[in-house]
Amino acid sequence: MIEYGMPTLLEFNDIEECAQLCAELGLRFIEINMNLPQYQPDRLSQDKLALVAQQYGIYYTIHLDENLNVADFNRRVAAAYCATVADSIRLARRLNAPVINMHMAKGVFFKLPERRVYLFDEYNARYMDALREFRDECTKLIGADDITICVENTDGYADFQLRALDMLLDSPVFGLTLDIGHDHTAGGVDLPAILARVDRLRHMHIHDADQQHDHLVLGAGNMDLDDRLRLAREQNSRAVIETKTAVALRQSVKWLIAHDWFTPVETPPDGMLITPTRGVAAGV
Repeated sequence: MIEYGMPTLLEFNDIEECAQLCAELGLRFIEINMNLPQYQPDRLSQDKLALVAQQYGIYYTIHLDENLNVADFNRRVAAAYCATVADSIRLARRLNAPVINMHMAKGVFFKLPERRVYLFDEYNARYMDALREFRDECTKLIGADDITICVENTDGYADFQLRALDMLLDSPVFGLTLDIGHDHTAGGVDLPAILARVDRLRHMHIHDADQQHDHLVLGAGNMDLDDRLRLAREQNSRAVIETKTAVALRQSVKWLIAHDWFTPVETPPDGMLITPTRGVAAGV
């Protein structure tokens, strides 16, 4: 079973506006995007988020800041990012959010005449040590809670990133997010890496794409959406419909319904809290 959700949208300044649309479309959850200023950990009202979730019968996942770089060579910068993740884990625990989505930074590169050198590759021991420390701290903070930090593909994994990814996946609190649009615009280079680790796939970002553009309305690009959605169903993965406007989201939901991939859930009576389905992308 695929549980569908939506992202927090730029056009909505308040979580309740997002929740109203989420419930109207029969979706199960909202992915809180911490790139937006109103969704920073120190500005969020946990009580309000919990109340909105209860009122509209939804739950949350969390998308960390895309600039996140827990292995930055500047220790103060890295420490700030690690503290942000720790705050997000505590928020996820409070909200019963089952997924924290993160990007894996490639870091700075030097462009030499004959090749591009990534500093995380050149100074790989430091990079791996920092990520190992991050992994262990997250593992300790999450403990036995049903929270998974899912690493999202962006524009093709470098070899040093794959080594780091496998090291993170040594911990049970880490998993994978497959962003199908990112993979498509990158020429399909991420999918083999995901499929080689498919038992750790917990989360997906779905949107259509062509060779130049992603985050398109479902059905507007040239991707084999049925194939990707079959993968989501086989893995019991959650799926964020990651289009960027309310109009595009409505159109994408219509496509899913028309192609028999989605039956909207009925909003429960006011005051009845929906919790994430245990076993959906949780391995339990």
